[in-house]
Amino acid sequence: MKTIFEEMGGTYRQVGDYFIPNLILSDDGNYQIGKYGRMHCSYLKEYRKILYNNYVLEGTLFKHLAEIDQACNERIENIVSAMAEQEGVTEALKAADQIEWVRRMNSIRNRAEKIILTELVYA
Repeated sequence: MKTIFEEMGGTYRQVGDYFIPNLILSDDGNYQIGKYGRMHCSYLKEYRKILYNNYVLEGTLFKHLAEIDQACNERIENIVSAMAEQEGVTEALKAADQIEWVRRMNSIRNRAEKIILTELVYA
């Protein structure tokens, strides 16, 4: 008598005294996961275990992490350019005083990163 899994075309392999189903997760694409995607993955593993397991079981974890990473990168660029414009950090300042320009841009980038970590990565 076949199991439902076998009727659907599934196979088993024997490991010791146990029969383990041969399961293969579908790979929908080759996703590039950057810094923010990896940070979100760590957050899901540690604090949102059920959600993490659901993504893994559905085979959508890497797609989700790639989307988070892309959204974070786009959002951080938008925030940095808006804050730089609002605070008057321009190419003229860069030409006049490069050290001051770098200091201000680093400050803006750090504040923008805090925003996206709160809004997207650790949410």
